[in-house]
Amino acid sequence: MPIEIGIWRLGEKPQRVRMSSLDSESRLEETLAKDISIIWPKLMLIGRQVATAFGKFIDLLVVDSEGNLIVIELKRKRTPREVVAQLLDYGSWVQGLSYDDITGIYADKNEGKALEESWEETFNTSPPEELNQSHKLMVVASDLDASTERIIDYLSDNYGVPINAVFFRYFREGSAEYLARSWLIDPQEAEAKADKAIRKKGREPWNGRDFYVSLGEYPSRNWDDCREYGFISGGGGRWYSQTLDLLFPGARVFVNIPKTGYVGVDIVKEESKPVREFMVEVDGREMPILEAPLKATEMGHNVEDPDLCEYCVRVEWMKAVSREQAYWEKGLFAVQHTACRLRNRFTIERLTQHFGIDE
Repeated sequence: MPIEIGIWRLGEKPQRVRMSSLDSESRLEETLAKDISIIWPKLMLIGRQVATAFGKFIDLLVVDSEGNLIVIELKRKRTPREVVAQLLDYGSWVQGLSYDDITGIYADKNEGKALEESWEETFNTSPPEELNQSHKLMVVASDLDASTERIIDYLSDNYGVPINAVFFRYFREGSAEYLARSWLIDPQEAEAKADKAIRKKGREPWNGRDFYVSLGEYPSRNWDDCREYGFISGGGGRWYSQTLDLLFPGARVFVNIPKTGYVGVDIVKEESKPVREFMVEVDGREMPILEAPLKATEMGHNVEDPDLCEYCVRVEWMKAVSREQAYWEKGLFAVQHTACRLRNRFTIERLTQHFGIDE
Protein backbone atom coordinates (compact mmCIF):
# COMPACT_ATOMS: atom_id res chain seq x y z
CA MET A 1 0.00 0.00 0.00
CA PRO A 2 1.34 3.49 -0.80
CA ILE A 3 2.88 5.15 2.25
CA GLU A 4 1.69 8.54 3.43
CA ILE A 5 4.52 10.79 4.61
CA GLY A 6 4.04 13.61 7.08
CA ILE A 7 6.52 16.22 8.32
CA TRP A 8 6.12 18.32 11.46
CA ARG A 9 8.15 21.35 12.55
CA LEU A 10 8.97 20.99 16.24
CA GLY A 11 8.42 23.86 18.63
CA GLU A 12 6.24 24.66 21.61
CA LYS A 13 3.50 22.98 19.63
CA PRO A 14 4.28 20.69 16.67
CA GLN A 15 3.19 22.28 13.40
CA ARG A 16 2.58 20.11 10.36
CA VAL A 17 4.35 21.18 7.18
CA ARG A 18 1.75 20.97 4.46
CA MET A 19 2.43 18.94 1.35
CA SER A 20 2.33 20.91 -1.89
CA SER A 21 2.32 20.07 -5.57
CA LEU A 22 5.71 20.03 -7.27
CA ASP A 23 5.84 22.47 -10.17
CA SER A 24 6.33 19.65 -12.65
CA GLU A 25 7.78 16.16 -13.04
CA SER A 26 10.51 17.72 -15.17
CA ARG A 27 11.67 19.69 -12.12
CA LEU A 28 12.00 16.44 -10.17
CA GLU A 29 13.99 14.98 -13.08
CA GLU A 30 16.29 18.02 -13.10
CA THR A 31 16.82 17.71 -9.35
CA LEU A 32 17.76 14.03 -9.63
CA ALA A 33 20.05 14.73 -12.59
CA LYS A 34 21.93 17.28 -10.47
CA ASP A 35 22.36 14.85 -7.57
CA ILE A 36 21.42 11.25 -8.28
CA SER A 37 22.43 10.26 -4.71
CA ILE A 38 19.05 11.62 -3.63
CA ILE A 39 17.71 8.28 -4.86
CA TRP A 40 20.53 6.15 -3.41
CA PRO A 41 24.21 6.76 -2.57
CA LYS A 42 27.02 5.37 -4.72
CA LEU A 43 25.32 5.97 -8.04
CA MET A 44 26.61 7.77 -11.12
CA LEU A 45 24.49 9.35 -13.84
CA ILE A 46 25.33 8.07 -17.31
CA GLY A 47 22.93 10.38 -19.10
CA ARG A 48 19.56 12.07 -19.19
CA GLN A 49 17.07 11.49 -22.02
CA VAL A 50 19.16 8.68 -23.50
CA ALA A 51 17.97 7.66 -26.97
CA THR A 52 17.27 3.97 -27.50
CA ALA A 53 17.59 2.09 -30.77
CA PHE A 54 13.84 2.30 -31.35
CA GLY A 55 13.36 6.05 -31.06
CA LYS A 56 12.34 6.31 -27.40
CA PHE A 57 14.19 8.18 -24.63
CA ILE A 58 15.15 6.90 -21.17
CA ASP A 59 14.60 9.63 -18.57
CA LEU A 60 17.73 8.79 -16.54
CA LEU A 61 20.30 6.05 -17.16
CA VAL A 62 22.42 5.37 -14.07
CA VAL A 63 25.18 2.96 -13.01
CA ASP A 64 26.07 1.71 -9.53
CA SER A 65 29.53 1.05 -8.09
CA GLU A 66 29.41 -2.61 -9.19
CA GLY A 67 28.79 -1.64 -12.82
CA ASN A 68 25.08 -2.52 -12.92
CA LEU A 69 22.84 -0.24 -14.98
CA ILE A 70 19.67 1.31 -13.57
CA VAL A 71 16.91 2.55 -15.87
CA ILE A 72 14.90 5.31 -14.17
CA GLU A 73 11.60 6.41 -15.60
CA LEU A 74 9.37 9.14 -14.19
CA LYS A 75 5.72 8.19 -14.04
CA ARG A 76 4.48 11.62 -15.12
CA LYS A 77 0.77 11.45 -16.02
CA ARG A 78 0.92 8.04 -17.65
CA THR A 79 -1.11 5.06 -16.50
CA PRO A 80 0.62 2.32 -14.44
CA ARG A 81 0.39 -0.03 -17.43
CA GLU A 82 2.08 2.51 -19.72
CA VAL A 83 4.99 3.39 -17.44
CA VAL A 84 5.77 -0.22 -16.48
CA ALA A 85 5.51 -1.39 -20.08
CA GLN A 86 7.88 1.42 -21.09
CA LEU A 87 10.37 0.36 -18.42
CA LEU A 88 10.28 -3.28 -19.52
CA ASP A 89 10.81 -2.17 -23.11
CA TYR A 90 13.83 -0.08 -22.07
CA GLY A 91 15.17 -2.99 -20.03
CA SER A 92 15.09 -5.24 -23.09
CA TRP A 93 17.31 -2.71 -24.87
CA VAL A 94 19.63 -1.89 -21.97
CA GLN A 95 20.51 -5.53 -21.29
CA GLY A 96 22.38 -5.68 -24.60
CA LEU A 97 24.59 -2.63 -24.03
CA SER A 98 28.31 -3.39 -24.11
CA TYR A 99 31.13 -1.62 -22.27
CA ASP A 100 31.86 0.43 -25.41
CA ASP A 101 28.17 1.29 -25.83
CA ILE A 102 27.97 2.62 -22.27
CA THR A 103 31.17 4.65 -22.49
CA GLY A 104 29.96 6.07 -25.79
CA ILE A 105 26.64 7.14 -24.29
CA TYR A 106 28.44 8.72 -21.35
CA ALA A 107 30.81 10.68 -23.58
CA ASP A 108 27.91 11.86 -25.73
CA LYS A 109 25.96 13.09 -22.70
CA ASN A 110 28.93 14.63 -20.88
CA GLU A 111 30.71 16.73 -23.50
CA GLY A 112 33.17 14.02 -24.46
CA LYS A 113 34.38 13.27 -20.93
CA ALA A 114 35.65 9.72 -20.40
CA LEU A 115 33.52 7.46 -18.22
CA GLU A 116 36.68 6.10 -16.56
CA GLU A 117 37.65 9.60 -15.41
CA SER A 118 34.26 10.27 -13.81
CA TRP A 119 34.18 6.78 -12.32
CA GLU A 120 37.43 7.52 -10.51
CA GLU A 121 36.02 10.81 -9.23
CA THR A 122 32.76 9.21 -8.06
CA PHE A 123 33.85 5.82 -6.72
CA ASN A 124 37.59 6.40 -6.09
CA THR A 125 38.52 3.45 -8.27
CA SER A 126 38.57 2.37 -11.91
CA PRO A 127 35.45 0.70 -13.36
CA PRO A 128 35.21 -3.10 -13.38
CA GLU A 129 36.41 -4.96 -16.44
CA GLU A 130 32.80 -5.72 -17.38
CA LEU A 131 29.83 -3.38 -17.08
CA ASN A 132 26.13 -4.25 -17.23
CA GLN A 133 26.33 -7.78 -15.84
CA SER A 134 22.83 -7.06 -14.60
CA HIS A 135 20.42 -4.14 -14.63
CA LYS A 136 17.54 -2.73 -12.59
CA LEU A 137 14.35 -0.86 -13.44
CA MET A 138 12.96 1.96 -11.33
CA VAL A 139 9.76 4.00 -11.41
CA VAL A 140 10.02 7.49 -9.89
CA ALA A 141 6.78 9.22 -8.99
CA SER A 142 5.49 12.14 -6.97
CA ASP A 143 2.97 9.72 -5.52
CA LEU A 144 2.28 6.03 -5.85
CA ASP A 145 -1.10 4.58 -6.75
CA ALA A 146 -2.31 1.12 -5.81
CA SER A 147 -2.32 -0.10 -9.42
CA THR A 148 1.39 0.70 -9.97
CA GLU A 149 2.25 -0.94 -6.67
CA ARG A 150 0.27 -4.07 -7.55
CA ILE A 151 1.97 -4.47 -10.95
CA ILE A 152 5.49 -3.95 -9.54
CA ASP A 153 4.92 -6.36 -6.65
CA TYR A 154 3.59 -8.97 -9.07
CA LEU A 155 6.58 -8.74 -11.40
CA SER A 156 9.08 -8.72 -8.53
CA ASP A 157 7.53 -11.45 -6.39
CA ASN A 158 6.53 -13.91 -9.08
CA TYR A 159 9.07 -13.44 -11.85
CA GLY A 160 12.13 -11.91 -10.18
CA VAL A 161 12.00 -8.84 -12.41
CA PRO A 162 14.53 -6.33 -10.96
CA ILE A 163 11.96 -3.53 -10.66
CA ASN A 164 11.19 -1.12 -7.83
CA ALA A 165 9.53 2.23 -7.26
CA VAL A 166 10.60 5.29 -5.32
CA PHE A 167 8.32 8.22 -4.76
CA PHE A 168 8.85 11.74 -3.51
CA ARG A 169 6.62 14.05 -1.51
CA TYR A 170 7.17 17.78 -1.89
CA PHE A 171 6.79 20.13 1.07
CA ARG A 172 7.09 23.88 1.19
CA GLU A 173 7.21 26.25 4.14
CA GLY A 174 7.81 29.86 3.26
CA SER A 175 10.87 29.97 1.02
CA ALA A 176 12.13 26.56 2.25
CA GLU A 177 11.44 23.52 0.07
CA TYR A 178 11.78 19.86 1.04
CA LEU A 179 11.70 16.48 -0.69
CA ALA A 180 10.87 13.30 1.24
CA ARG A 181 11.74 9.93 -0.31
CA SER A 182 10.19 6.51 0.23
CA TRP A 183 10.63 3.09 -1.40
CA LEU A 184 7.92 0.67 -2.42
CA ILE A 185 10.23 -2.32 -1.75
CA ASP A 186 13.20 -2.13 0.58
CA PRO A 187 16.28 -2.02 -1.73
CA GLN A 188 17.92 -5.04 -0.07
CA GLU A 189 14.71 -7.04 -0.36
CA ALA A 190 14.36 -5.97 -3.99
CA GLU A 191 17.90 -7.17 -4.71
CA ALA A 192 17.17 -10.55 -3.13
CA LYS A 193 14.10 -10.91 -5.33
CA ALA A 194 16.05 -9.86 -8.41
CA ASP A 195 18.48 -12.73 -7.78
CA LYS A 196 15.84 -14.99 -9.31
CA ALA A 197 16.48 -13.26 -12.62
CA ILE A 198 20.25 -13.30 -12.11
CA ARG A 199 20.14 -17.06 -11.50
CA LYS A 200 18.58 -17.57 -14.91
CA LYS A 201 21.60 -15.85 -16.46
CA GLY A 202 23.96 -18.28 -14.79
CA ARG A 203 25.20 -15.83 -12.16
CA GLU A 204 25.01 -17.13 -8.61
CA PRO A 205 22.41 -15.37 -6.43
CA TRP A 206 23.26 -13.63 -3.17
CA ASN A 207 21.75 -15.24 -0.07
CA GLY A 208 21.14 -11.87 1.60
CA ARG A 209 23.56 -12.57 4.46
CA ASP A 210 27.13 -13.45 3.44
CA PHE A 211 29.91 -10.98 2.65
CA TYR A 212 33.57 -11.14 1.69
CA VAL A 213 36.18 -8.85 3.26
CA SER A 214 39.73 -8.39 2.03
CA LEU A 215 41.85 -7.41 5.02
CA GLY A 216 45.20 -6.24 3.72
CA GLU A 217 47.81 -5.74 6.44
CA TYR A 218 49.72 -2.45 6.68
CA PRO A 219 51.16 -0.29 9.48
CA SER A 220 47.61 1.04 9.83
CA ARG A 221 45.93 -2.39 10.02
CA ASN A 222 46.90 -5.68 11.66
CA TRP A 223 45.05 -8.99 11.79
CA ASP A 224 46.17 -9.68 15.37
CA ASP A 225 44.43 -6.49 16.53
CA CYS A 226 41.26 -7.51 14.70
CA ARG A 227 41.23 -10.88 16.44
CA GLU A 228 42.02 -9.36 19.83
CA TYR A 229 39.44 -6.59 19.86
CA GLY A 230 36.70 -7.98 17.61
CA PHE A 231 36.63 -5.81 14.50
CA ILE A 232 37.47 -5.61 10.82
CA SER A 233 38.62 -2.44 9.10
CA GLY A 234 39.59 -0.68 5.91
CA GLY A 235 40.92 2.72 4.94
CA GLY A 236 43.44 4.75 3.02
CA GLY A 237 40.78 6.20 0.71
CA ARG A 238 36.99 6.16 0.44
CA TRP A 239 37.09 3.52 -2.28
CA TYR A 240 38.62 1.15 0.28
CA SER A 241 36.48 2.12 3.27
CA GLN A 242 33.09 2.91 1.73
CA THR A 243 32.28 -0.70 0.86
CA LEU A 244 32.25 -1.43 4.61
CA ASP A 245 28.96 0.50 4.61
CA LEU A 246 27.40 -2.56 2.97
CA LEU A 247 27.82 -4.54 6.20
CA PHE A 248 24.82 -4.56 8.52
CA PRO A 249 24.28 -6.05 11.99
CA GLY A 250 23.63 -9.77 11.65
CA ALA A 251 25.55 -10.16 8.38
CA ARG A 252 28.10 -12.98 8.19
CA VAL A 253 31.56 -12.10 6.91
CA PHE A 254 34.37 -14.29 5.59
CA VAL A 255 37.74 -12.56 6.00
CA ASN A 256 40.63 -13.08 3.60
CA ILE A 257 44.17 -11.75 3.94
CA PRO A 258 45.43 -11.22 0.36
CA LYS A 259 48.12 -13.68 -0.72
CA THR A 260 47.69 -15.50 2.62
CA GLY A 261 44.20 -16.99 2.79
CA TYR A 262 40.98 -17.00 4.75
CA VAL A 263 41.50 -16.45 8.47
CA GLY A 264 38.09 -15.90 10.00
CA VAL A 265 34.31 -15.84 9.96
CA ASP A 266 32.35 -13.29 11.96
CA ILE A 267 28.92 -11.83 12.63
CA VAL A 268 28.62 -8.05 12.29
CA LYS A 269 27.48 -6.32 15.49
CA GLU A 270 27.59 -2.63 14.52
CA GLU A 271 27.81 -0.54 11.37
CA SER A 272 31.06 1.02 10.15
CA LYS A 273 32.44 4.07 11.97
CA PRO A 274 35.65 6.18 11.81
CA VAL A 275 38.52 4.80 13.88
CA ARG A 276 38.56 7.78 16.25
CA GLU A 277 34.99 6.90 17.31
CA PHE A 278 35.64 3.16 17.76
CA MET A 279 35.79 1.85 21.34
CA VAL A 280 37.23 -1.44 22.62
CA GLU A 281 37.50 -3.18 25.96
CA VAL A 282 40.93 -3.60 27.57
CA ASP A 283 41.21 -5.39 30.95
CA GLY A 284 37.53 -4.76 31.61
CA ARG A 285 37.73 -1.05 30.79
CA GLU A 286 36.29 0.58 27.67
CA MET A 287 38.59 2.95 25.81
CA PRO A 288 39.16 4.40 22.32
CA ILE A 289 40.94 1.84 20.18
CA LEU A 290 43.68 4.36 19.41
CA GLU A 291 44.56 4.33 23.13
CA ALA A 292 44.67 0.52 23.29
CA PRO A 293 47.85 -1.56 22.84
CA LEU A 294 48.04 -2.11 19.07
CA LYS A 295 50.35 -3.90 16.68
CA ALA A 296 49.16 -1.54 13.93
CA THR A 297 51.35 1.34 15.08
CA GLU A 298 49.94 3.78 12.48
CA MET A 299 46.24 3.01 12.84
CA GLY A 300 45.63 6.65 13.75
CA HIS A 301 47.25 7.94 10.57
CA ASN A 302 45.01 10.54 8.87
CA VAL A 303 42.56 10.25 11.77
CA GLU A 304 41.18 13.75 11.10
CA ASP A 305 40.60 13.10 7.40
CA PRO A 306 37.23 11.33 6.80
CA ASP A 307 38.33 10.26 3.33
CA LEU A 308 41.69 8.73 4.24
CA CYS A 309 41.26 7.51 7.83
CA GLU A 310 40.66 3.91 8.88
CA TYR A 311 37.04 2.75 9.40
CA CYS A 312 36.14 -0.08 11.82
CA VAL A 313 33.24 -2.53 11.99
CA ARG A 314 32.59 -4.31 15.28
CA VAL A 315 32.16 -8.07 14.90
CA GLU A 316 31.78 -11.24 16.94
CA TRP A 317 34.15 -13.94 15.79
CA MET A 318 32.63 -17.32 15.01
CA LYS A 319 36.09 -18.52 14.08
CA ALA A 320 39.39 -16.64 13.85
CA VAL A 321 42.79 -18.25 13.29
CA SER A 322 46.36 -17.06 12.96
CA ARG A 323 47.94 -16.20 9.63
CA GLU A 324 49.87 -19.45 9.82
CA GLN A 325 46.55 -21.35 9.90
CA ALA A 326 45.04 -19.42 6.97
CA TYR A 327 43.10 -21.53 4.49
CA TRP A 328 43.33 -21.30 0.72
CA GLU A 329 42.65 -23.55 -2.21
CA LYS A 330 42.22 -23.03 -5.92
CA GLY A 331 38.79 -21.72 -6.86
CA LEU A 332 38.09 -19.72 -3.70
CA PHE A 333 36.70 -16.25 -4.24
CA ALA A 334 39.00 -13.20 -3.94
CA VAL A 335 38.77 -9.60 -5.19
CA GLN A 336 40.39 -6.27 -4.32
CA HIS A 337 37.23 -4.69 -2.88
CA THR A 338 37.46 -4.28 0.89
CA ALA A 339 33.92 -5.66 1.23
CA CYS A 340 31.40 -7.12 -1.20
CA ARG A 341 28.48 -9.52 -1.27
CA LEU A 342 29.68 -13.12 -1.42
CA ARG A 343 27.76 -15.03 -4.08
CA ASN A 344 30.29 -17.80 -4.77
CA ARG A 345 28.61 -20.95 -3.49
CA PHE A 346 31.77 -23.04 -3.75
CA THR A 347 33.63 -20.61 -1.46
CA ILE A 348 30.82 -20.51 1.11
CA GLU A 349 30.53 -24.30 1.22
CA ARG A 350 34.28 -24.90 1.46
CA LEU A 351 34.81 -22.27 4.18
CA THR A 352 31.87 -23.30 6.34
CA GLN A 353 33.14 -26.86 6.13
CA HIS A 354 36.74 -25.92 6.87
CA PHE A 355 35.94 -23.64 9.82
CA GLY A 356 33.24 -25.96 11.19
CA ILE A 357 30.47 -23.38 10.83
CA ASP A 358 26.88 -24.56 10.55
CA GLU A 359 25.36 -23.48 7.24
